[in-house]
Amino acid sequence: MITPLLAAAAPATFQWSPKVAVVMIICNVLAYAIARANIAKPNEGFEIPNSQFYGGLSHASVVAANCLGHVLGIGAILGLAARGVL
Repeated sequence: MITPLLAAAAPATFQWSPKVAVVMIICNVLAYAIARANIAKPNEGFEIPNSQFYGGLSHASVVAANCLGHVLGIGAILGLAARGVL
């Protein structure tokens, strides 16, 4: 009895496409801008190689920005897919 209910509750899935990648990239760039503006000490900690490509952010700041970007990205992708845009 539970199996048909779980099958009915499964969300519609979507296929990966370049549009999905573009949405994720945009969300990560937005997250870098948010991180650069809001992290109190963005340069403190281990420096990553070629840090000029990441706005001079430290290792911890880059990881934090990527985490935020992926959370924003999956929300945007699921929302756009539910609306039928992706």
